[in-house]
Amino acid sequence: MTKITDFNDLQDRYTHIYLSPHLDDAVLSCGGAIVSHRRAGEQVLVVTLCTAAPSAEGPFSLLAQEFHREWALPPEQVVAARLREEAVAMERVDVDYYWAGMLDAIYRYPEPYHSHETLFGVPAVDDPLATDLREWIEQLHQRLPHARFYAPLGVGSHVDHLITHTVAQDLGGDQVAFYEDFPYVTVDGALDQRLANIDQALEHETILIDSTLEQKITAIDAYASQLNILFGGSAAMAQSVTHYAQSLDPVDGTYAERLWRISIHT
Repeated sequence: MTKITDFNDLQDRYTHIYLSPHLDDAVLSCGGAIVSHRRAGEQVLVVTLCTAAPSAEGPFSLLAQEFHREWALPPEQVVAARLREEAVAMERVDVDYYWAGMLDAIYRYPEPYHSHETLFGVPAVDDPLATDLREWIEQLHQRLPHARFYAPLGVGSHVDHLITHTVAQDLGGDQVAFYEDFPYVTVDGALDQRLANIDQALEHETILIDSTLEQKITAIDAYASQLNILFGGSAAMAQSVTHYAQSLDPVDGTYAERLWRISIHT
């Protein structure tokens, strides 16, 4: 497990690259598959995109202030604390990781993303993340051309997830797969609504995680600041992760994660 701090140190040796908009998304959605890759001896890189700290003085929108209260973290400490949580989670799933240093939507563009409805809605047409991320992922792909990329499907419609999905989709073919955004995918109807909004035919594959579910839950537990707001605590998190993994009803096991990719049969 290595924290890579210099983009130029990234080597074309990874089989799997997980694009995580925020500090928790990859482990929440794909922790079981990530651990399975590592147990098989495959090289995995988790790239977390929105990891930059805003100015400690702000100003912060009312929405950002609300999140800080829910995370029980003061503004000047919130990103540093979440980075520490991520480092522990990465160690628990035993992967290399890189922090891309972009700003979360609530810090990057607070005027249009001023409420839950706008943050979980349609990305602003002039959101700078779209252009910046497209250029950055193109450079990443050029540097690591042989890896399979994983990106959010966009369930729940968080603008950072939607922008990441759109940019990653341009990689095309079998080189990119889309993971179900957990825990948003647990909301009734959320997956169907997202699939209906994607203008390409998709097919799915189920990844068995019977042997890695426990390690996934342990890794998610590292994100202490997020557990109450997302689940209502650690025990409720474990129950939610387990229940959803079981609901996917894999053929050869009990627990699973699910990936989606652009169909090659259309």
